[in-house]
Amino acid sequence: MNPRVSFVVPCYNLGHLLAECVTAILSQTYGDLEVLIMDDCSPDQTADVARSFRDSRVTHVRNDPNLGHLRNYNKGIGLARGKYVWLISADDCLRRMHVVERYVRLMENHPGVGYVFCPAVRLEDGRESDVIDYSWHGDRDAIIDGRSFLAKLVYANTIASPTGMVRKECYDRLGMFPLDMPWCGDWYLWCLFALHYDVAYLAEPMVYYRRHALTMTNRLMSGSLHHCSEEDVAVPWIIKRKAEEAGHRSIVAACRRALAVEYARSVATQRYKTSGPVMTLEECESSLHHHARDDREERWIRARAYAGIADAAYWQRDFARARAFYTKGLREDAWMPKVLLKFALLALGNAGIACRDGLPSLRRAISGVE
Repeated sequence: MNPRVSFVVPCYNLGHLLAECVTAILSQTYGDLEVLIMDDCSPDQTADVARSFRDSRVTHVRNDPNLGHLRNYNKGIGLARGKYVWLISADDCLRRMHVVERYVRLMENHPGVGYVFCPAVRLEDGRESDVIDYSWHGDRDAIIDGRSFLAKLVYANTIASPTGMVRKECYDRLGMFPLDMPWCGDWYLWCLFALHYDVAYLAEPMVYYRRHALTMTNRLMSGSLHHCSEEDVAVPWIIKRKAEEAGHRSIVAACRRALAVEYARSVATQRYKTSGPVMTLEECESSLHHHARDDREERWIRARAYAGIADAAYWQRDFARARAFYTKGLREDAWMPKVLLKFALLALGNAGIACRDGLPSLRRAISGVE
């Protein structure tokens, strides 16, 4: 008999944390599971720790040579025998003994749900910290229409990766981690699955997300941040194309708005804990021209990206740059009422600035993408 749940536990140089991760899985109130320790040719004590478990549910798979994290993930998913697959790195850990039981019960009762997740709690130096802000989606459990969830998710990843358990058929039907997305492959898959399935959220924080120097996030950020930015732009473009193929017009529109926001962020704001932008305006223009379906779409996104750059400049109190980019945006698309109002207020000088800054209702009314 195949297990109901397959835990895929990738491990590279994390042998000192592996025992805690696996022990928390084996201690669950729900026991119909397997643990695949995906040892990516680790030079540390990973193999010894993996062999120390005297539980038939644990399998040690050692790669030789090293495959890299994405191929290691995909190999583990391919080996998984369960109806549900839970990918959790060896440095993360389950926080509650009943989390698998709750996840499985929900997925069994809702066959249209592609994955379930919960908020994550930060774990640092062995001590529990706070709930990670971006992973919090409210204090009530919810079954969410996948397209409604995707319309927000496409702006930024709001799922902590170790908290997600996925129906195996999602991988079988739609694909695994794309090998050209080492930075945001998980975000891409959350979006892709939400395009075709509903999503479940359990409000209880039941998983730890560990912060330490060897996390995959830190390793990737120590490389080329420009590549990180390129992937963050690529995800909405790819999801937009797949939404067009599936006939989901509302998602196509959401992707266009998300792209405008992402281009503006990359050009005008601090990203990835850096001291400044990671994409030049020329690189933004080149990317937009390369990906846009036609001139009309290109100008629509460019206009709103320029407006986003202007907004960032405004709140940085660089009013000359803000005025210049509001003008650029309106030249691309004059029918942006919120941008017209912002430009008009800025043109009024100190009186307009004081009005925009001082009226919360006005600030709310003119925020966001047109």
